[in-house]
Amino acid sequence: MVDREEAADDTGLPASLEMAWGLRERPGKGPRPTLTVPRIVEAAVALAATEGMDAVSMGRVAKELGVSTMSLYRYVAAKEELYILMSDAGVGTPPPLAPDVHTDGRAWRELLSDWAYAQRAVLMTKPWILRIPITAPPATPNQLAWMERGLAALAGTGLRESEKLSTIILIGGLVRNEATMAADMMDAIVKSGVSPDRVVGQYVRTLRLLTGPDSHPAVTRLLESDAFTGSDEPDFQFRFALARLLDGLAELIEARSGSGG
Repeated sequence: MVDREEAADDTGLPASLEMAWGLRERPGKGPRPTLTVPRIVEAAVALAATEGMDAVSMGRVAKELGVSTMSLYRYVAAKEELYILMSDAGVGTPPPLAPDVHTDGRAWRELLSDWAYAQRAVLMTKPWILRIPITAPPATPNQLAWMERGLAALAGTGLRESEKLSTIILIGGLVRNEATMAADMMDAIVKSGVSPDRVVGQYVRTLRLLTGPDSHPAVTRLLESDAFTGSDEPDFQFRFALARLLDGLAELIEARSGSGG
């Protein structure tokens, strides 16, 4: 097996993350260990999915696996490493490009929109991922697969590589922010025991009591509209925000095309 310090000098990654890339293998001799990094991650993910990230600790995961806490540290050096591996397992691999789609600069908007909605679907169904702090740029297999997919959507657009990176960071931030707000609201609603419609209704009534056309004319106009209750599109806010980002990006791409880069 590769020495830990030597491996760290090669990739800058901890041993457990190198194992996720297949850069480390267990020794060929001896019995196959009953405890493995994938098994540890699977147990941690199951805990997060059922009880939330607050329940995930090295001690609790070890208890779920029926082993000592110290035995986990032979495979995962720290809780922060475990979180990174959990996040990678949670996001999974991005949906592949359709075989008849060519990233030639003409389909970029549809491809980038699909990429954003696919990310959003993952985070909405696995909100525990949002509770994992982002402590470093993506460096795990699935995270880099998502990065590759987002960058590939912009191939042929004429954007500089730095602009492509900034684009996927911007849209990824929109996705994460919207999913986080939805998760926070849902947590609050579940704890209150009140239906979402009643929560919104109470919020509107509260605003009407606290505001008026003299003190808050803009808020009053908002309350008189159907902004809170009238939209037939449950994803309207996300769809609207994403479309406006893509509109702005389209202008830049068109300008670059017209000026020859």
